[in-house]
Amino acid sequence: MSLTITPLSPALGAQISGIDLSREISREQRDAIEQALLEHQVLFFREQPLSPQQQADFAARFGDLHIHPIYPNVPQTPQVLVLDTAVTDVRDNAIWHTDVTFLPTPAMGAVLSAKQLPAYGGDTLWASGIAAYEALSAPLRQLLDGLTATHDFTRSFPLERYGNTPADLARWEAARRNNPPLSHPVVRTHPVSGRKSLFVSDGFTARINELSEAESEAILTFLFAHATRPEFTIRWRWQQDDVAFWDNRVTQHYAVDDYRPQRRVMHRATILGDKPF
Repeated sequence: MSLTITPLSPALGAQISGIDLSREISREQRDAIEQALLEHQVLFFREQPLSPQQQADFAARFGDLHIHPIYPNVPQTPQVLVLDTAVTDVRDNAIWHTDVTFLPTPAMGAVLSAKQLPAYGGDTLWASGIAAYEALSAPLRQLLDGLTATHDFTRSFPLERYGNTPADLARWEAARRNNPPLSHPVVRTHPVSGRKSLFVSDGFTARINELSEAESEAILTFLFAHATRPEFTIRWRWQQDDVAFWDNRVTQHYAVDDYRPQRRVMHRATILGDKPF
């Protein structure tokens, strides 16, 4: 098959057609998708009805898969987590975040599949950390380069929302023990392209380590707002069986929680990455 790549905005985003993700993709197709991901940061595929195993198989072509410590998963395919508003509190997705930055080696990317959608609402937005960084003034880029920030699992997964039953509490306590706060660079260098990107998000970033508490709060408040300016973002209106594949190293995203009491079910396969630098 011949891939067709249609850019969707100047900052990020492209739609890919001419491929069936339910079938084993060739090495050439895999490399073309990876190159498109490097260039466009988030890719969208329409009309891709994938089973959980097919989704995991596609994602695994790009790296090892992560099993989430909190979210439920597909029992037969535990590498695929389930975001189902009928059974799980997913409000932590309705905040700008980069997935699993509480890990020493956060996700390289993720593959998200739309399984059940509300009649309206439930869009997802992505923002380019590269575009946001490059739009900063030279003095501010110089200040941020070399700083580190603490990322904390509990910012998006607080005890009061995830400890309601003994089983939930035990899972939350194990996840907290296994994922203590850790530090990542405020500005990350992409390991393949070499481009620099902001690597802080409201979902997990607690403070900038080298600054005073007041300075850290002021800088992070600015960066959270700056990184999500409309010109650095794209908004995707989901259709049934859509698939999104994003570069988690240089983007953040926001799942709009505007559809209650309608139900929304998504499956996600998360691809592990490397240590940020």
